[in-house]
Amino acid sequence: MVQHVLMIEDDERLAGMVATYLAPHGLELRHAATAGEGMALLRQGERRAEPVFALILLDLMLPDADGLEVCRQIRALAAPARSTPIVMLTAKGDPFDRVVGLEVGADDYLPKPFEPRELLARLRAVLRRPPLAAESAPQVLRFGRLEIDRGARVVRVAGETRALTAYQFDLLVALAERAGRVLSREQLLDAVKGEAFDPFDRSIDVHIGRLRAAIEDDPRQPRRIITVRGAGDVFARAQDA
Repeated sequence: MVQHVLMIEDDERLAGMVATYLAPHGLELRHAATAGEGMALLRQGERRAEPVFALILLDLMLPDADGLEVCRQIRALAAPARSTPIVMLTAKGDPFDRVVGLEVGADDYLPKPFEPRELLARLRAVLRRPPLAAESAPQVLRFGRLEIDRGARVVRVAGETRALTAYQFDLLVALAERAGRVLSREQLLDAVKGEAFDPFDRSIDVHIGRLRAAIEDDPRQPRRIITVRGAGDVFARAQDA
C-alpha cells in the first residue's frame, strides 16, 4: 500500500533525491516549495474522512514562513489534517531549535545533512502505530479525571480535550497501559517507535514534559507521570487527580 508524504522544503534538489529514494519503499512524495503551497495542500484534507497525507516532512527554514510557525498552523487545522505526524528537518546545529520544534507539535526531527536510510527508518517509526486493540479490550482508559480514548485518539481531563501530537498520544498510551511499571527510555522508545533508537536520544524527555503540561495540574510537581531517577518514568495508577 502506497502512503503519501508531503515534503514542505524549498530545496528542490533535496526533495527530488528524497522522492527517488522513498518511492521503492512504498512512500510517494508530494513536494511543496513554500509554506503557502504546503498549507493549501493540507487544507484539502480538512473535510475528508481520511487525511490526504500520512506524514509531513517540514523544513525549519522556508522562504515565506518560519517552520515552527507552520507547525503551529498545521496543529490548528481541522481534523484529520491537524493530527498528521510531522517530522521536522533542520540545518541548524543548536538543539534548542529541535526542542522548540517538538514543543510546538512536531513528532520527531532530523538534522541536515541526513542519511537516506536514517530518514526512512524515522519515517517508518513515526508511521508505525500500535495494533488495534482487541474488541474485548477497553477503548477508553480512565484514571480519575483523565480519559484516554484510544479509538478516537483523544485525551480529556475533567471532560476537557487536551491537545497532543500523534507521537505524544502513543507515548501516553504506552505509559498508561503499563501503569505502575517503571519504563526506561529504551523501553518507551521501543514501545512507541517499534524499534530501538539511540538510547541517548533526549527528545523523549521533551515529549514527557509536554505530556505533563497537558494532563497534570502542576507539571512541576507531577502526580500522574513520575520520573524515577536513574530508572525511567512511571504512570501512577492510584491517583484521583
